[in-house]
Amino acid sequence: MAHANPNISQERPVIRQLDDAAINRIAAGEVVERPASVVKELVENAIDAGATRIAIDIADGGKTLIRVTDDGCGIAAEDLPLALSRHATSKIDGSDLLNIHTFGFRGEALPSLGAVGRLTITSRVEGGDAASVHVAGGRMEAVKPAALRAGTVVELRDLFYATPARLKFMRTDRAEAQAITDTVKRLAMAEPAITFTLRDASGGGEGRVTFRADRENGDLFDALHARLARVIGREFAENALQIDATRDGIRLYGYAALPTYSRGAAVAQYLFVNGRPVRDKMLTGALRAAYFDFLSRDRHPAAALFIDCDPTLVDVNVHPAKSEVRFRDPGVARGLIVSSLRHALAEAGHRASSTVANATLGAMRPEPAQPAPARVYQMDRPSPAARQTAYQAQSPGFAELANDYSGSIVEPTPMATPEPEEEPQDLPLGAARGQVHENYIIAQTADGMVIVDQHAAHERLVYEKLKTQMAENGVAAQALLIPEIVELSEGDCARLMGVADDLSRFGLTLEPFGGDAIAVRETPAILGKVDARAMILDILDELADQGESQMVQARIEAILSRIACHGSVRSGRRMRAEEMNALLREMEATPHSGQCNHGRPTYVELKLSDIERLFGRS
Repeated sequence: MAHANPNISQERPVIRQLDDAAINRIAAGEVVERPASVVKELVENAIDAGATRIAIDIADGGKTLIRVTDDGCGIAAEDLPLALSRHATSKIDGSDLLNIHTFGFRGEALPSLGAVGRLTITSRVEGGDAASVHVAGGRMEAVKPAALRAGTVVELRDLFYATPARLKFMRTDRAEAQAITDTVKRLAMAEPAITFTLRDASGGGEGRVTFRADRENGDLFDALHARLARVIGREFAENALQIDATRDGIRLYGYAALPTYSRGAAVAQYLFVNGRPVRDKMLTGALRAAYFDFLSRDRHPAAALFIDCDPTLVDVNVHPAKSEVRFRDPGVARGLIVSSLRHALAEAGHRASSTVANATLGAMRPEPAQPAPARVYQMDRPSPAARQTAYQAQSPGFAELANDYSGSIVEPTPMATPEPEEEPQDLPLGAARGQVHENYIIAQTADGMVIVDQHAAHERLVYEKLKTQMAENGVAAQALLIPEIVELSEGDCARLMGVADDLSRFGLTLEPFGGDAIAVRETPAILGKVDARAMILDILDELADQGESQMVQARIEAILSRIACHGSVRSGRRMRAEEMNALLREMEATPHSGQCNHGRPTYVELKLSDIERLFGRS
């Protein structure tokens, strides 16, 4: 070597036993990444203690103060010193590390916090006296009597004062406070029966409440729906589908948003396993796979999903912060997520997100030039004769519909007309009233109107038919005259052959060719000429990043999408009344017709009350 290696000592290294203070500071580096990690550990302890009210106070992003107050069962005075000892816990007995029913179980959090900050624990059990213990930099003081009505108060001041180098890696107070808020919100989602309050006490005083979620009542789904509306937002709750399914001892429940309620980043994906918030690559991959056919690659689904199972079916002791889990049979969990979400999306039919209509109304609402008192105009609705004349003048092809479908008020007319068995305006997408710019269908519903993008809607309908045909008949494969040999590492070959059966369903047939190569014998016929090596490398990249590959399926469905685009009703084509109504009826009967192949809405629904407000009508 050209220079001395600093990792190699000239003297023989000696093995030493570290003291408890050093051990605790090392453990704190794993458990306490930032102030949000402290809040997570302390709030989880409060939940394990059976608390119904949890209050969190922070100052300066949690760097100078983190205080968690709960009304749980408390800690006895004689147990306080033991609670600050490493690997001392009341939650497991050590005989079975897989049968874990609580958030905490390692007994590392409190001693780690006492090693890097100034920690004070005050607690009282029912029928006992309150007591307090203080530890700073790993040095514990004697237990003292204290004043407390019930529960526990854990206060941490000056985080990382004993390890000042860690402070240099902290982010701004605002960023740390935001991370704490996100942590509290995730925990609040999983516990709708607990009241959570988060205060920012920077600058002294009681501080201001930055987040509050009161206890929710009702059954599981009512309480969860109300809590998600409070935490994620009411728009998510209004556009979310209820999920509830069970397979092989694993239950999945929660809410998943419609594809048209998508986000530009994966910031609204909340996953929980046995009530524990997790960020697991396998679970997020399953969520992405469920929406694979409905969103473009730059859009991300929104969901709050909860997996409940026997603790022995999942290992939560695979990550220092317990943010990742490992299922005994990950295929069951993944398959449950994908199939349940796709089933719910199919049942949603043509439904589209209400946020589309809200955005449309917002764009249409004019900005007032100057503050002025609002004027309300009382206007009578047009008579049937006036409507008849208007229909005849504006759209002769629709004049015959005027008497049968007259809007939301039906008045007697001199000329009696036979009533249809089912009025189209009473159907979800209503009755077609006209076409504007040879691309948008205007339909009237019982309580409003619908604007349909005829090209996007028909494109989705054709695409769904093509997918159904492919599922029934399979993907045609074209055999290569000379198989293409792709040289790879032995590990990559094994990884590819592990998914060879899945790839063959889409027309890509692979065979092993020695220990470090594979032979591509067939490719999907619909793709035409294929660069097999490039495709294989792309598949391997997806397998390494996501644990699965949808590359072949994505390319095939992209071709189907292009075929659907060219085979659908084109923009600029005038449609007859019966054609427009037939398109509306087919949309109502076809799953996923509320969004195009790229996740954009195919129609916008505007309520009559909203339209009238735009014009200042009462």
